[in-house]
Amino acid sequence: MGDPSGVGPEIICKAAAALSPQQRQQLLVVGGIEFLRATDESLKTGLAFGTVTGTGDVLVVDVSAPEADTIVTGQVSPGGGHAAYAYVECAAQMALDRTIEVIVTAPLNKAALHAAGHKYDGHTGLLQHLCRASSSFMLLASPTLSAIHVSTHVSLQDAIDRCRPDRIVDTISVAADHLRLLGVTRPRVAVAGLNPHCGEGGIFGRQEIEQIEPAVATARDLGIDVKGPIAADTVFYRATRGEFDVVVAQYHDQGHIPMKLLAFDTTVNVSLGLPIRRTSVDHGTAFDIAGTGQADHGNLLAALEYARRWVTADSG
Repeated sequence: MGDPSGVGPEIICKAAAALSPQQRQQLLVVGGIEFLRATDESLKTGLAFGTVTGTGDVLVVDVSAPEADTIVTGQVSPGGGHAAYAYVECAAQMALDRTIEVIVTAPLNKAALHAAGHKYDGHTGLLQHLCRASSSFMLLASPTLSAIHVSTHVSLQDAIDRCRPDRIVDTISVAADHLRLLGVTRPRVAVAGLNPHCGEGGIFGRQEIEQIEPAVATARDLGIDVKGPIAADTVFYRATRGEFDVVVAQYHDQGHIPMKLLAFDTTVNVSLGLPIRRTSVDHGTAFDIAGTGQADHGNLLAALEYARRWVTADSG
């Protein structure tokens, strides 16, 4: 459910109401049932939320969390951070136990998470910790454009330091494997450069020559259809024209800005490299409109649809 202070409860209620009865039967919400019931009442969506041992239109694993009584809609609080952490922890264990097939996350707030003492960079890093995975990757996927990131929630200096051949090869490979699973026979991968104009032959930096080019060559030796490095100011345009299936972005904003510009409402955040499946909305808690009924649930519906597609492909 994400942080209950944000729009998570609202978009869950709206999305659940938009699903067919058959789809709702496949849905299990991990969160606080009273938050959902109160939100449903205010929205007048007419859903009955029940616990897993009872009945209802939507079943809920009702998770208690420290300081839940201090949570206020639209405000950052340790209580909201504790709740978001507890929900993810429960869902991750259920996924590891194969009680559920895939996690779809509503947004949490990093400031609240940190205020509660949970020092993670967001859902992806938290899930990597809970799954005891050595690494993880963030893929932003949409019908218009898709991008996977070599690094995400780190400083720009740390992102430069993480632009290493081994990490770039792993990012390319994970993206290609995932696209093949989803039915793309021979994924076409483009790798963005780090520096302006890919460094102009070393004038603006040598990462392209010393780190990215060797990584692309290694990935090509593995049989992957990959090109790069390609200047970041043109590679995303070329991808939207159909030349590539996914772009490897070297850092957070390099990939996020074109994705949100071109496909803000349809982009799904996908965690790869973990022993579980997870998709998410690609927006934040929106505290400024939480509790007002204005939140758009379209992105959550897209994340749910991607999750169903992923499970179907993985199972078949």
